[in-house]
Amino acid sequence: MDFGGRYRIAAPRIAVWAALNDTEVLKAAVPGCHRIDWISETALDLEIKVNLGVVQPVFKGGLELSGIVPAERYTLSGKGKGGLLGLAEGSADIILADAGAATLMVFAARGGASGQIMRLGKAIIGNSAQKVIDGFFERFGAAMGATVTPLEGDLTSP
Repeated sequence: MDFGGRYRIAAPRIAVWAALNDTEVLKAAVPGCHRIDWISETALDLEIKVNLGVVQPVFKGGLELSGIVPAERYTLSGKGKGGLLGLAEGSADIILADAGAATLMVFAARGGASGQIMRLGKAIIGNSAQKVIDGFFERFGAAMGATVTPLEGDLTSP
């Protein structure tokens, strides 16, 4: 499953980069996030309760950052176990560019799941994933004190 978007964030790129790497901002921004901690310079450990409609599993797992170009881009890759429901995994490319005094962010993600999660159906999972992303950016802006505006357009570049 693929999902993502383009967003204009009313803050300088360096401030957006700092917020993307601040666990307190991330915890406030990720719906259902119980815990998120840096365990190395490129890895985070987390616990998130995900609302999939009929079930609300708690996923425990980690995120790895790769392809890091400070204040410009990185790729997040992660896996999480949702108990009896199985495994969810995904990755996201995050690209930042200047847009005057604001920042343009392109977020393109891919994800999948195994076991009982897939039995819920791709449509439910896909809709839930996009709701998580939309909720993330709304909360991310609030947590860092900046307005975030979704934009239409190509997801391949800023």
